[in-house]
Amino acid sequence: MTPPLLYEVTVRTPIAPLHAEPRIASQMISQQLAGHRLSVLDEEGDWACVRGADDYEGWMHTGFLARSPAAGGSARQSRTTSRISLGCTTRASGGGTAGGGRALPLRAILAPDETPTAGEAIDSDERRRRFPATADTVVASAQRFFEGTSYLWGGVTPWGADCSGLVQSVFALHGLQLPRDAWQQAERGEDAGRDIGELHAADLLFFTDREDGRVTHVGIALGGARMVHLALGRGGYAIERLSDRSDPYVEKLRQRFLFAKRVI
Repeated sequence: MTPPLLYEVTVRTPIAPLHAEPRIASQMISQQLAGHRLSVLDEEGDWACVRGADDYEGWMHTGFLARSPAAGGSARQSRTTSRISLGCTTRASGGGTAGGGRALPLRAILAPDETPTAGEAIDSDERRRRFPATADTVVASAQRFFEGTSYLWGGVTPWGADCSGLVQSVFALHGLQLPRDAWQQAERGEDAGRDIGELHAADLLFFTDREDGRVTHVGIALGGARMVHLALGRGGYAIERLSDRSDPYVEKLRQRFLFAKRVI
């Protein structure tokens, strides 16, 4: 049974960590970004159990949150007049919500009083034009925005991300909301088979390092038996040539490969 919605909040900081438990020492399981609306399901002291547009739930300290002015609705509501960061720094008129100036990661939503001073922010209509839900544009975005990103468990931005955070963020930029975790993403899309050499660009490859076969890793096919991913074993961003059997890491990946899914 889905917990009842208590009220809505908006993330007020560039990145807000989502924890497994209502304490700062608990594991960070994901992140939410500036301007995104969340549903509050429960409260415990200065902590709120929140749910985002991806239906992922966890605990967030209220210091990262601002009570949404409008009652009702849900975290799925679109903000048609909002501007979305492609990686920018901003300044707010008169100090404002942003406290004068701040850096915003990819997909953060600018406050109404914020203006980019470096980098780029675009409105929702321009996002749809520039980042359509096509295979070629998705793989281009993965490489453009996440090249050089370090591995960070629970991260979802080019400032640090994990494998499924990369996948979720890139596809969301192109208007496709996928679940947060790799095992959840593996339940979406159509079967794309197990022949790595025949996979299309933007197919998702799933892997396991567990005896029970549960999905633990995901990457994005680039075509030609290549894959982009964020991997702990590589320290972060990497493009793999999965046909290179001489690379011990690639060989390990091939042994752990389960199947692929096509979501575009």
